[in-house]
Amino acid sequence: MKPMARLGVGIGWRPEIAEAVERLPGLDWVEVVAENICPGHLPASLLRLRERGVGVVPHGVSLGLGGADRPDAGRLAALGERAVALGAPLVTEHIAFVRTSSPELEAGHLLPVPRTRDALDVLCENVRIAQDALPVPLALENIAALIPWPGEELTEGQFLTELVERTGVRLLIDVANLHTNRVNRGEDPSAVLDAIPLEALAYVHVAGGMERGGVWHDTHAHPVPPVVLDVLAQLRRRVDPPGVLLERDDDFPPEAELAAELARIRAVADTGAPGTGAAGAGASRAGTSRAGTSRAGAAESGPTDGGGGECGGGVDSGRARVRVGLEQGALLSALVAGTPVPEGFDRQRVRVQSRALAAKRAGVVARLAPELPGILGGEEAYREAFLGYARHRPMTAGYRRDALNFAEHLLIRDLPADPAARRRLTAWWQDRAGARPPRRVARWARALVGRAA
Repeated sequence: MKPMARLGVGIGWRPEIAEAVERLPGLDWVEVVAENICPGHLPASLLRLRERGVGVVPHGVSLGLGGADRPDAGRLAALGERAVALGAPLVTEHIAFVRTSSPELEAGHLLPVPRTRDALDVLCENVRIAQDALPVPLALENIAALIPWPGEELTEGQFLTELVERTGVRLLIDVANLHTNRVNRGEDPSAVLDAIPLEALAYVHVAGGMERGGVWHDTHAHPVPPVVLDVLAQLRRRVDPPGVLLERDDDFPPEAELAAELARIRAVADTGAPGTGAAGAGASRAGTSRAGTSRAGAAESGPTDGGGGECGGGVDSGRARVRVGLEQGALLSALVAGTPVPEGFDRQRVRVQSRALAAKRAGVVARLAPELPGILGGEEAYREAFLGYARHRPMTAGYRRDALNFAEHLLIRDLPADPAARRRLTAWWQDRAGARPPRRVARWARALVGRAA
C-alpha cells in the first residue's frame, strides 16, 4: 500500500468556531463535514485557510456504505465534487448504515453494521463502487456503537482487517470510538489496534464524551478525557499516524481552551506520552506479534473472493443484500418507528438508543429551523411537541424535510393553540414549502397509501 501523505495535527472546521480555527497556532489541516458545504460557494474562512496552505479534507456522513443498498450515485458525485473543490488528498466516510429502503426509514445517525460475512460482503462491494466513483482515495472510520448485534461472526479487528485486504481502502481510526465501544460493548481497544493493518491508517480522530448510567456518550461536546488520550498513546506507540484531528461539534469552549486541547493532542501524537514506560513498550511489542496472527486468522476464517481486492457479486451478493436489508430494517424500525425489538438484541439498550435518536433529531431540527422553538413558546414546549410528533412519524427524507413535516403535522392539528403563533407557523411553513399545508383528509390518504406501499 502506498504511504499516506503527511497531514499533521488538525481540527474539525465548524462555522461556529471558524474564526478561532483560523487563529489556532501551528494548525496543519482541517476536516469539514462534506454535506455542510457547497462546492461553488465555499465559506470564506475555508478559502483563507487554503490560501495559507492548510489542507482540507471532506468528511461524509450520509453515504451509508454499510447499508444493504448500493451507494447512491448522486451522493457519491456530490462527495467527489467537494473533494475536487477543496483540493483534498482524500475523502472519508463511515462503516455504518444510516437508512433502509424497505421500510423506507432514515436514522439521522450512524448505526453499526453486523460483523457477519453477509455484511462484510455487502460493505466490500459498496466500497468498491465508491472507490470507482470518487476522484481521490477513500478512508473509512470505525464508529461508536451502543447496540451489539447478536450472532456476530468476526471481531472488530478481523472485520476491519479483511475489509482492507479485500478493497485496499484506508482506515480512519477514531480512538474515542474505541473507548466508547470498550465501555458500551466490552471491546478492548488494544485488541483492535493489535489486529488491524496500521499501514492502512489514513489519520486519527480524537473527541470528547461523557459517561451516564453506565453508558458512554460520544458527544463531541466535552473535553477529550485522559482515557481517550491514553488510547491515542497506545496507537502512537504502534505507529506514527499520518494525521491526528480533534473533533468538536457542540458546546464550543473559549478559544484558549480549544488551543490548549489541541496542544495536548499534539504532544501525544508527537511522543505517545500518556502511559509510556516498560509496560507500554512491552504491550506494543507483543501487539506487533499478535497483529500478524490475528490478520492471518481473519483471512482463514472464510472465503475472501480472491483476497486481492475482489468482492462478492452476482447472485450471492444479491442474496446477502436481502438478508442484511431485512436485519437492518427490523432494527431501524424498532429504533425509530416503535416496532418490536428483533430477537437477540438487548431491549434496554435499544430503548436507550431510540431515545437518543429522537433527542438528536429534535436538536438537529431546532438548529436547522431555529424559529420553531420561538414560535412554539420556548425550548421546552418545542421539545415536548417534537418528541410527541417523532413517536409516530419516523424520518424518511432527511432533517430539512423533517422540519417541514413537523410544522405541517402541527398545523393540521390546529396547533399551536395561540392564533398568532399558528399564523407565524403557517407563514414559516409556506415560505419554505411554497404551498398550503394539506388538509387532514389529504394527510390521512397519504398515510394510507404509504402503508400500502
